[in-house]
Amino acid sequence: MLNTLDRNLERWALLIFYLMLVVTMAVEVIRREVFSYSSVWGEEIVRYAFIYLAWIGAAAAVRERAHIRIDVIMHYVGPRMKAALYILGDLVMFTVAVIALYWSWETVLVSAKFGSVSAGMRVSMVWFLLAVPIGFGLMILRLVQSFLRDLRSLRDGTPVHEGNQLFD
Repeated sequence: MLNTLDRNLERWALLIFYLMLVVTMAVEVIRREVFSYSSVWGEEIVRYAFIYLAWIGAAAAVRERAHIRIDVIMHYVGPRMKAALYILGDLVMFTVAVIALYWSWETVLVSAKFGSVSAGMRVSMVWFLLAVPIGFGLMILRLVQSFLRDLRSLRDGTPVHEGNQLFD
């Protein structure tokens, strides 16, 4: 079960938020064009679903090594050097993610302390601000997995996981 969750966590979360975004947007367009009426909550749901999509998608991209990067040098080095370079990149990204997690969590705590609510739905902003620490938390988890996988490749001299290529 944990293996299935590990493979599909971001995928299912992305599907849920994407469906929420598309369905709400379609309903709002129909309401606006057909009934000349739109809701206050529709635009907020779409906005916050998109924010969750972006942060969870960033974590999924870390897992698959799908972030944009300059990898020209990777074509000219051996498997051990490639693993070492990926480890270095993961360590830098890990450091940034830990700092960002800390500061994004601070924002959530401040929002909870002062009880800020969204303008339209009047829902606590904590639920929407949590997208950032959740995204960075997932990124940290995926970076640790990537680091361990690359460490194994460095030790064994086997090819590193480079993710699926989008373009040739």
